[in-house]
Amino acid sequence: MTNNISPKPSSSSLPKSNSAPSLKSLLPFGAFLGIFLGTGIVLTLQGVDFAFYQLPASIAIIPAILLAIYMGRETVNEQISQFIAGAGHQNIITMCIIYLLAGAFATVAKATGSVDASVQLGLSLFPDYFLLPGLFLVAAFLATAMGTSMGTIAAIAPIALGFVESADIDASLIAGCIISGAIFGDNLSIISDTTIASTRSQGAHMKDKFRVNFKFAVPAALICLAILAANGVSLTHEVSQELDVIGFLPYIVILALALSGVNVFMVLIIGIVLAAAIGMLNNGYQLSTWVSDINQGFASMQDIFILSLFIGGLSELIKRQGGLSALTTSIERLTRKVCPNNKKRAAGIGIGALAFCCNFFTANNTVSIIVTGETAKDLATDGKISPAQSASLLDIYACINQGLLPYGAQALLLGATLKISPLEVVANAYYPMILFVVASFAFWRITKK
Repeated sequence: MTNNISPKPSSSSLPKSNSAPSLKSLLPFGAFLGIFLGTGIVLTLQGVDFAFYQLPASIAIIPAILLAIYMGRETVNEQISQFIAGAGHQNIITMCIIYLLAGAFATVAKATGSVDASVQLGLSLFPDYFLLPGLFLVAAFLATAMGTSMGTIAAIAPIALGFVESADIDASLIAGCIISGAIFGDNLSIISDTTIASTRSQGAHMKDKFRVNFKFAVPAALICLAILAANGVSLTHEVSQELDVIGFLPYIVILALALSGVNVFMVLIIGIVLAAAIGMLNNGYQLSTWVSDINQGFASMQDIFILSLFIGGLSELIKRQGGLSALTTSIERLTRKVCPNNKKRAAGIGIGALAFCCNFFTANNTVSIIVTGETAKDLATDGKISPAQSASLLDIYACINQGLLPYGAQALLLGATLKISPLEVVANAYYPMILFVVASFAFWRITKK
């Protein structure tokens, strides 16, 4: 998860664990998942509509936070301070501000007609049968160029919402295409925070890591495109004879600015202002309405804003209590026993498992790479894995997990924008699933004796 605004990751910026490694410290996060997912599953089996909306994740995580504080050895005041430090981490605050600005832009763009204009133009350009592959390619290109999956989703999701509302298309399929393309680009981009973190922690060169990553990512992307093309989804629509190109201008501008490397905050702010200005000129959009729409956009992101803060705080508590240290130590020991006669394969499995599992508990692929970097480097040295291969494995498996987490920032933002459950988003995220199979099989083959 990257934002193109934070400084290069540094392991020194992460607090050390205050307790001895203990897998028991992971229990609060397990409690959160059990409450949230368990409630949704039970209500689904009972036939309740919108089952996963009945208990918001931002509420389900509160008992887990209280459990983590109860399990801690420090005083309550010290643990609350730790929780606040985690919630206030730069990566977390960055995500939250992006949520707010993305929500405001989506609301203003819809109110001023930019969404309708973009839909009409998009429907006139996309062949009926190529909508899903087209969305994947657009998201993949933008994320690779920007180096940020969050920025990509923030830019494309409002346009996708227009497609969903104007045509008879399953929103979860559209969301799956976008998150798949965004994860592809984030993983492959040489300016992504995940790439920076993985190469620096493993001592690898960017170009070398890219070459290794390319061999895994591109075959997976091609398979994903084939599946999307064979999905059979087509549009039933009537394109307006008069296309409003001016109304589409805010999207053209924000995509161009994003590709040119402009700060994602500025990109979204410019989009909000430009959409309003066009609305004022074209259809008498009022300043008072603009202010109200911005506030409404902010409010639409309330749940994921709160959940992101809470996840950041809970992750910090778990880390301070030794949960993440225990996880990395356990995986390191286990993988050394899995393939005792093939150290390279064992080391590769360990590196991938470290990144995948750590991201499961942090919901932040950049942070998970930083946390596991030193252990991964030790495994790579022992297994004679090149720094480029080690960096690639770290990045790939952290991004795979990030693309499949229903409580990850990407799924939350897409779910909130397209008005669907984040579980529906990840259920259709084909690319991370395919990449997992392709990367695992490819590495198994190249380490065969």
